[in-house]
Amino acid sequence: MATSREVRNPAFRQLRGQRSPGEFAAAIRRAAREIGEQVACDARYIGRVEAGEIRCPNYAYERVFLHMFPGSTLKDLGFSDRGAVRGRGPYPGVEPPPQSHTSQHPSQHTEESDVRRRAFMAGGSAALAAVSLGLGPAPVPSQRRVGDAEVSAVEAAVRQIRLLDDRHGAAGLYQRAAQPLEAAYALLDAGTARRSAADRLHAGAGELAISVGWLAHDSGRFDDARSHYAEALATARVSGDPALEAHAFCNTAFLARDAGRPREAVRAAQAGEQAAKQLSSPRLLSLLTLREAGGWAGLGDRTACSERLVRAKSLFAQGTSDADPEWMSFFVEAELEMLEAQCWSALDDWPRAALHAERAAELQDPHFARNLALYRAQLADDLARAGAPDRAAAAGHQVLDLLDQVQSSRIQAMLAGTARRLLPERRTAGVSAFLERHASTPRLV
Repeated sequence: MATSREVRNPAFRQLRGQRSPGEFAAAIRRAAREIGEQVACDARYIGRVEAGEIRCPNYAYERVFLHMFPGSTLKDLGFSDRGAVRGRGPYPGVEPPPQSHTSQHPSQHTEESDVRRRAFMAGGSAALAAVSLGLGPAPVPSQRRVGDAEVSAVEAAVRQIRLLDDRHGAAGLYQRAAQPLEAAYALLDAGTARRSAADRLHAGAGELAISVGWLAHDSGRFDDARSHYAEALATARVSGDPALEAHAFCNTAFLARDAGRPREAVRAAQAGEQAAKQLSSPRLLSLLTLREAGGWAGLGDRTACSERLVRAKSLFAQGTSDADPEWMSFFVEAELEMLEAQCWSALDDWPRAALHAERAAELQDPHFARNLALYRAQLADDLARAGAPDRAAAAGHQVLDLLDQVQSSRIQAMLAGTARRLLPERRTAGVSAFLERHASTPRLV
């Protein structure tokens, strides 16, 4: 309950007024339904906001709060700027619990966390571990046991990579991200002083392997991606972590579909579903079921694909839960629509694919430029295949508008394919201008 904690967000506490945390949480859930959002708000969440543990809400909560309190900004509600806190807490947008009010140096923890995160993003394993342990540039003594500071650095690196990928795409990140991954496994080899730290470190290293694998995946380095996902799966099996195992299988299924191995995609997704059954997260099962649907679509099995799509949407409709993994913050209705679009595209049902891709682009939060560009690239390609070259060119222009913010080999490859398909239609209104603009756009190397 919030009354047992120091109130560090008095503005939010004032908004609650005489209502109990549970009553206020219920009001937030009602407001969410009014605008088509689903948030798992409860009294515990209210208490964490008022205690200052949640310094910035995720995007779904932000939309709900601004709907509830028209004309207010997040700052008016007592929250911090998103850019200052994204990726530092237990899930996107959440800060770790503040230090005790008895601390003599309240800013020290944040400053040291920043140093560790920069070290992960810029240095090799020895440099990172040395900074994490406060040893400067010297090598890490083999007898030094890893503690909470090093584990937190691994977790911070995962969130920082996800944040940068959300905003800008994978190109340019992959080589840098491989260094902190090496550092994380070096820390695992060094051992930890406590079982709790060991469990967190295994989970963090595994999630980091998946994040680096995704950067390789999105950059077209499929062999590298497969190796990183396998590394994460092995880590999950060693540590007995079903959440990490489900995540590794989820990404493996995605990669297999993209690499033209649809039967492997089905098997990996089904294995992920088995692991996820231990986690009480309908949204995670929904995503894995969509991965399986994508595999069936690649095999040309329309019936099996349709059945899995129906189940995935039913699971998604059950809403969010506290058991949802942190990494699933991207899996909102827009992503659901996008994954369905990809299924119909694989089944050569271009008009239906375009319908869902258009919905995905309309629903996508503009803060996530990479996903918005991806959805519009999918839409452009589906429209080109569906015989709507003018609309395809218009969607292609929208993708080009985003390429100064987003660096993704995957998106550029999709757009190049669309351009090739539109060449025979160059005399159609708008197509020639798109083709000329696309041809003059610098490519990633």
